[in-house]
Formats: sequence, structure tokens, C-alpha cells
Amino acid sequence: MDAIDRLLKPRSVAVIGASADPAKTSGRPVSYLLKHRFAGDIYPVNPKVSHIGDLACYPTIAALPAVPDVGIVLLGAERAFEAVRDLSRRGTAAAIVLASGYKEAGGEGERRQQELLDAAGGMRLLGPNTIGLVNLTDSIVLSATGALEMEQFPVGSIGVVSQSGGILGSFLSRAAARGIGLSKLVSTSNEADLELADFIDHLVDDDATRVIALYVETVRNPAKFRTAALRAAHAGKPIVAFKIGRSEAGAKAAVSHTGAMAGADRMYDALFKQVGIIRAKSFDDLLDVSAALAVGRRLQGRRVAVLTSTGGAGTLVSDELGVAAFETPAPDEPTSEALRALQTGDHAVLDRNPIDVTLAGLRPDLLRGAIRTLLESASYDALISIVGSSALAMPELVVGAIQDCMHTSDKPVLAYVSPHAPEIRALLNRRGVPALTTAEGCAAALGAMLQHAQWVGADDEPALELIALEDLPKGALDESQAKALFAKFGITGPCEVVVTNAAEAAEAAAQIGGRVALKLLASETSHKSDVGGVALNLSATEVGGRLETMRAEVERRAGFRPERFLVQEMVSGGVELILGMHRDALGTAILLGAGGTGAELLQDTTLRLMPPQGGLREEDASAMLRELKTWPLLDGYRGAEKADVDMMVAAIVAFSRMVAQLGERLVEAEINPVIVLPAGRGVRAVDGVAVLQS
Repeated sequence: MDAIDRLLKPRSVAVIGASADPAKTSGRPVSYLLKHRFAGDIYPVNPKVSHIGDLACYPTIAALPAVPDVGIVLLGAERAFEAVRDLSRRGTAAAIVLASGYKEAGGEGERRQQELLDAAGGMRLLGPNTIGLVNLTDSIVLSATGALEMEQFPVGSIGVVSQSGGILGSFLSRAAARGIGLSKLVSTSNEADLELADFIDHLVDDDATRVIALYVETVRNPAKFRTAALRAAHAGKPIVAFKIGRSEAGAKAAVSHTGAMAGADRMYDALFKQVGIIRAKSFDDLLDVSAALAVGRRLQGRRVAVLTSTGGAGTLVSDELGVAAFETPAPDEPTSEALRALQTGDHAVLDRNPIDVTLAGLRPDLLRGAIRTLLESASYDALISIVGSSALAMPELVVGAIQDCMHTSDKPVLAYVSPHAPEIRALLNRRGVPALTTAEGCAAALGAMLQHAQWVGADDEPALELIALEDLPKGALDESQAKALFAKFGITGPCEVVVTNAAEAAEAAAQIGGRVALKLLASETSHKSDVGGVALNLSATEVGGRLETMRAEVERRAGFRPERFLVQEMVSGGVELILGMHRDALGTAILLGAGGTGAELLQDTTLRLMPPQGGLREEDASAMLRELKTWPLLDGYRGAEKADVDMMVAAIVAFSRMVAQLGERLVEAEINPVIVLPAGRGVRAVDGVAVLQS
């Protein structure tokens, strides 16, 4: 049994700083251990009292009659390290430190947190600044959360790991109210030692846990988190994550709460998507989506039957499904015929979807028949049964009718509880029927099921083929140098010549032929257009005079006199994209989007986090292109010629390999625009920037 096993399933617990007053926070852990019938030994430690209830109280950790598996430390931040040190010396497997005032407080708090970690030695630490953990599977509560005042909780298969202690109590109480069973709940908080990834990895092997729910403020160790999440995905255990910090205010609050760096929210989107994590849009979705996935049914398609006896609620759900790109097709003829056989008369609406079986709320036999018919129908991949107000009079009959049909099919079945009826919702959840009270929640649950069913894990990362990169310049590269770097990896630019005066410019333009572009060539600015440093569609006779005008304009607007310029072949007839990199606390990502001068305005971009080694795969690059709103422009929009998508895929992969090979040496890199020419004509890096560490 490893340390995390012993932490979650201890045979003995020492409570250091325990109070005899259960009304105090320091009195709660012992009180809750007794209240919820912990079967192991409890050792309160407090030199001021001899007993807490019927339990003997010990003056010091050294005086304990045996080595505890876990120690709950209730002392303040100034003294907690002493208890941690003494527990470690006794051979305790893990300590839970509840005190705050550590890294989240900055300065002195960071020193205290390091002191705490040093004191632990080889012993594992949960916290500090944690509320503890609750193991409902084995009736073990090592926590001070007031939610444990409740008498009992439904036990189920959802494991919860939260970086907020308060959220742990909220999740526990909300789940109990909704009849949703949980397995383990852990508050990791400051994560001086044990962190999200450690508990994800542990829950993958926990037979009692089918779904892992995460409340995330930040990911401190992205590589470790990625490995654990992929392990869960490959084991078929879905992870649902609610990530706060989507707004600037939320990000600041998250950082101040745990004292950790936070990555950009879009980087989390990319990470979650790549490792198969389902991102909950709301805190309510975190619980409801996890409960729907815990039933274990797989959604194979987007066709949903909505069975209702109340038209308005059916329309509400159907509309939300449509917004979420689900289909609600009308029943096929065999299905309609089977439904008509169940209910005669002209009051039933059986030829459209929602399927309105008016008397179903009053006749459970009719509801059973309709559910079975729709589950057997080849027209549908899932069923949402609307539970209307008529169920208030006889909830057991309606709930029983839905439950009785579950065994007839492995298709997902959800219940939408239309009236405010928390007892019916809880009853359905306890019976294994995911019950939701919003149309948006129904769509979110089905969307999560589909994402889980369709996720395909990446194969092994491609080997990185190193390119010779001797004598690279340092610092901010000018456009010509940046494009020379890109060309080493196979991303070519247009024909161009570096010039310093009007005569050279005219000669270069004549050599290139046709209309040309004239550009400022200087590392002092990466936004040449903003300072008048770009002129397009110039002839050989025009370019010299335009160079002198540009020199004067740039000097006036940017404050320096440019000496070098670029005369470049005009590239037309393609689609402009932007290809770049983004690095933050979460890692390095490749960015792809609609390019040109409107790139920042359009904000049509997608990200892929780089793998730990190597670059992106062709499958990644191809998917990125198809995620863009502007993808149709590449795919022959309105009869236009299709673009050279294959070569753009190769360019994305090549760019990512450049980023991988240069690693931390590469501070910034971007090609904007990279023009994707019609099929068979390739791509051109028309402009670009790169910054290498000096």
C-alpha cells in the first residue's frame, strides 16, 4: 500500500491540535470521524486535555501508542511544521495541513511552505490551506468541512479533486441534495507536495471511481498533469474539469488563492482537448455532466428523441439541442406505427420530434411503451424523457417507468425534470437515471458523452529530425533573417532581394519582374504597416521613389532612419493565414488562424499545445485547419479553387518542429501572412518575425 493509498484509506489517524469543542474548526475532524463511524484508531493530540469524549488525548506525537497512517495538522502556519516534522520522524505516511498563510500569502508565506515541505522529508503532504479529504467509499472523513454535518451521503462512482477547499464542501452537499453518489473527494489547495495529477493517477486505478471531476484553478506541473490525464483517457475513465480564471478578474483570484502562476485560458482549452478532458462550462455542469457520464452509456451519434407530455418543455429542450448541433429527427415510419399502437386518438403528436404522448404522464404503462419503442428505434442514438408536472402526484410511478426501461438498451437516457421538484430529481439520480433541470444541462451532458466516445488518443510522438542551425543570429531577427530561418525547415518565402537605396530597389524589381512589394527591413519594429513600412503593387519605375518616401515616413513615425529594405515578389490568389507560437506557464502552443492585417480583428484562431518531445503530427495540423471559421475559404468556398491544404499541413508540422528543436532559445516566432496558394502551388511565408535569446 503506497502513501496515497494510506492517506485515502488509513487504519489510524492522529489529529494534532484537536479541540474538545466540536463547534470549533479544530474540534470538527475528531467529531466527524466519530459521527461517520470511522472504523480505525483515532489519536487526538493536545497537551491541555486528557480526553476528548471517550478518546484518550495524547500530549505529543512522540507519546502516541502507535504510528498513525495519517496525521491531520490543525496548528497555525507558524507551528504546523513542527507537527509535520514529528509525524515524519514517527514514520507516518501522510499529513494533512489545514492552516493557511503559506505560498498564497507571498513573501514569508513562501518561506513557511518550503519549511513545511522540508519538515515532511519523505512523508507525503496534502495541502497546506486544504480542507482535507472525504472517502465515501470506505466511510472515512479526514476533513473539517461543515458539509459533514449531514447525516449521510449517497455513495457512487464520481471521484472529485478540487484545488479549493470550500468547493469540496459545496460539491459534497450539492451532490447529496441531487441524489448523486460520489466516491472520493480531495482538496489539494496549495499543493506543496501532492497535486491534481497525483490524485488523477490514483483514481485511474480506483475500482470505485468511474468518472473524475476536477475543480481547477491552475496546473502547476503540465507534463505530469498531461501524463495522468492521458492515462485516465486510455483507461476509459472520463475527466470533467471546471476551470476558473476565464476572465482577468478570475485569473487574478485563482493566483491569489493558491499562489501559483496561471496559464492563458485558451491554453487550457487546448490542453484539455488534447488529453480527452471534458471542460464543464459551469459549476453545475461539473456535477451534472459527471453524473451523466458515470452511468457508463456511450453515445454513438447526434440523433436524439425527445419524449414529452408537455409541449413547451419538449420544445425548450429540442431548441437547445439544435443550438448544440444535435439532431431531433421525426420518427421513421416503423417507429411511428409502434407509437400509434400505444395510444389511440388524435391528441397524440407522433409524427414529429419532440414526440408528444399526451397521456404518458398519467399512464406509466404508456410511458414505458413509448420509451422502449424509441430506444429500439434505429432513428435515435439517445433519449431525453421530459418529466412533467403530472409526476408531482405520483413520482414513484413515473420514475419507475423510466427506470424499468433502462435495461432494454445501452443508449443514453436522460430525464429533464420540468417542474421544480428536487425530490424527483434526486430519486431519478439514485435510480441510475441522470436527471437535469435545464435544457442547457441536457445538451451539455450529451455533448460530453459524445466527446468522450469520439476522443482518439494520439499515437507516439513523431521523432524530431534535427536541422543544421549553425551561426544563427541572436535577438530580434529582421524579416529576411526570420524567413531564412523558416526556409531551413522547408517553409519557403517569395522571391525577394535586400536593398539599401533607390537604384538597388529598381534593379531588384526589374530582376524579379512584374509588380513588387517594398518593405521596411528592420528589427526595431515587427509591425511595419503601422509605421508606413509597407507598399504594395509597385512597378520597377515606381519602387525607387517610393523607397525614399518610405524612409522619411518611417523616420517620422517610428523615430529611427531605416537603412535596409526588401523588394519582394507580389504573391496573390491565395488564402492568408497566421502561423505562430505562444508560450506561457502551461507550456508552448502552435497558433493557427486567419492572417493578414486583420488577424487581430478577426480573432479566428486555434491552438495546439506542443508535446513534451517533437512537433505536431499531420493529423493535428489538419484538424487545426478544419477548426477555423475560415476553413471553407481553403476548401473551395462557393466554387473557388481549393487551396493547397496538404502543403499547409506540412508547413504547420515543419514550423512546430522548428519550435521543438530551438526550445527555450526561441522567444517568439510568427509567419503572418503565410499564403496558401491553389492546390499544387504550395504555400509562401510572405512576412515573419523571430526572436532568439541573445
